Amino acid sequence: MIARAFLGEGGRAVFPYPTYSLYLTVCEIQGASIETCDYQRDFRLPERLSSARGDVMFLCNPNSPSGSFIPPGEVENLARGFDGLVVVDEAYVEFADADGLDLARRLDNVVVIRSFSKSHSLAGLRIGLLFGPERIVAGLRKVKDSYNLDRLTLAAGEAAVRDVEWVRANAAKIRATRSRLISRLRAMGLETLDSSANFVLARLPGDLARKACGFLKSRNIFVRYFDARLLDDALRITVGTDSETDAMLGALEEFLEGVGGRG
Repeated sequence: MIARAFLGEGGRAVFPYPTYSLYLTVCEIQGASIETCDYQRDFRLPERLSSARGDVMFLCNPNSPSGSFIPPGEVENLARGFDGLVVVDEAYVEFADADGLDLARRLDNVVVIRSFSKSHSLAGLRIGLLFGPERIVAGLRKVKDSYNLDRLTLAAGEAAVRDVEWVRANAAKIRATRSRLISRLRAMGLETLDSSANFVLARLPGDLARKACGFLKSRNIFVRYFDARLLDDALRITVGTDSETDAMLGALEEFLEGVGGRG
């Protein structure tokens, strides 16, 4: 809806790379041009992003697939220096220590979007939320489908919004397992980023990431390998249940021992 309302042929979208791949797709559908700015290896904001110009900037925060988080103050500085709309995608924000919702209240060029797919565990219902200035929300209503959500989905979404304690408990459980997962991966010698999402990004030397993904798949353990620039040495590992996490860690350790050492 945002791309449909704010982008078209001759329009320009800006976002860091690597990030959520759908931004590229929706911009290409609208015929917009795209400028990407490479994240640094530790996924700090690219310096070049602060001088980028365009109609829309997408900022996934926490970022996918890195799990890295940009503090709200840095996001605000970025938004104040950008002439177009800044879309802060907070799909994973319940797993982080802060959020940028206040920016959507105070700045007239910022919207925050969220999802019920992650911390609410309602991925199949495809519910999203947007917070932003009234004039932007009114414009988006003009391009949305008349009945883009069915009645049962709306009822489930309303119930989920009200059940705050369950969401907090669910996120806390995932955060605890995430901490243990990161510690174990680092103990194996893998370069693992701090994460504010429900997954972690771990780097393996050479082409071991691709091989490890195949080995884990042979054990019916599925992690994400990206055959893409700046990501081809990494695995994105979802935080599962404790038993799932232990099974993945055991298999990964077996793989590393089999190739002659740890990362």
